Amino acid sequence: MRRTLRAIAAAGLLAAGSIVAVALGGTASADTQICEQYGSTVIQGRYVVQNNRWGTTAQQCINVTDTGFEITTQNGSSPTNGAPTAYPSIFLGCHYTNCSPGTNLPIQVSQISSATSSINYRYVSGATYNASYDIWLDPSPKRDGVNQMEIMIWLNRQGPIQPIGSPVGTATIDGRSWEVWRGSNGANNVISYLAPSAISSANLNLLAFINDTRNRGAITNSWYLTSIQAGFEPWQGGTGLAVTNFSAAVNGGGGNPTTPPPSNPPPTTPPPTGGGACAVKYTPNSWNNGFTADVQITNTSSSTINGWTLAYSLPSGQRVTNAWNATVSQSGQAVTARNINWNGTLSPGGTASFGYQGTLSGAYSSPTSFTLNGVACSRS
Repeated sequence: MRRTLRAIAAAGLLAAGSIVAVALGGTASADTQICEQYGSTVIQGRYVVQNNRWGTTAQQCINVTDTGFEITTQNGSSPTNGAPTAYPSIFLGCHYTNCSPGTNLPIQVSQISSATSSINYRYVSGATYNASYDIWLDPSPKRDGVNQMEIMIWLNRQGPIQPIGSPVGTATIDGRSWEVWRGSNGANNVISYLAPSAISSANLNLLAFINDTRNRGAITNSWYLTSIQAGFEPWQGGTGLAVTNFSAAVNGGGGNPTTPPPSNPPPTTPPPTGGGACAVKYTPNSWNNGFTADVQITNTSSSTINGWTLAYSLPSGQRVTNAWNATVSQSGQAVTARNINWNGTLSPGGTASFGYQGTLSGAYSSPTSFTLNGVACSRS
């Protein structure tokens, strides 16, 4: 399924700024109704609630309370193999120049010490929708426009709908097993975590989802968390759906134990020895002017490798800017990646992984050949 980014499909939210500005006029008291297409208001002096009807011209209204909102009218209907009609939601952070009061977002991922949220949903039957929790990230501290990475947590799915892209595996986060999907809607990349059954109440460790996304090579710790949002994507029906309670907190201070090692770690010990057979899996993720790559090395020989150096050439127009889990240097298009002190030993069948972020000029392509300690590797 391909789905146009909900904020982009608004076709110029900035052009509709006068509508939003009217709807932003103050903090909501209980039972504030919003029917404007992009209307929004503030609750608790901390969170923004938005109608965000981006995918249909049919009327949608939400009733905003001090603790959340309810969809009171939803007349839109969209095919289940396409985009939903809207994303009525509550958020902390910045969404298309609309920032929640006093927010500390955007914040660099490496500076986040914790990111948590509590939410309660009320569901209805006879409608097609998902209950979606969104986490938005970008390489820059964006307060407007399109972010390059969307993490979606599907806490409920009703009807024949599915996340963007295709399944790529599973993840265990917050003591739950999630089916992981990965794809792109043409404007940004999306990783979705699909719950196997409906969850109506949850305390979420958002940093764990961010870290899992980073470990898949989709972002780096230099990226920025710009907003966290919770609500519904209705395709057909949805009147009565509600977020009854919501809270979220993102704390800085760094010290994140999953922060990648520094770019200039201590010299490798012991020095590289041995070569043997090897295989390399190279998983890229690219956008208009940048890319990330996750590289996995497997020792397919019968001998242990003590210290490794992987060499290859990047296609023209690609330049490494920062890396993690290896010391990566570039001269011209030639790249050398050396192990750091804790991942230099590869026993037979053992693997080591590292990643990096780079800039991109022109069309993206991946490197085609690799050598490990001077010995050619196969591609896996």
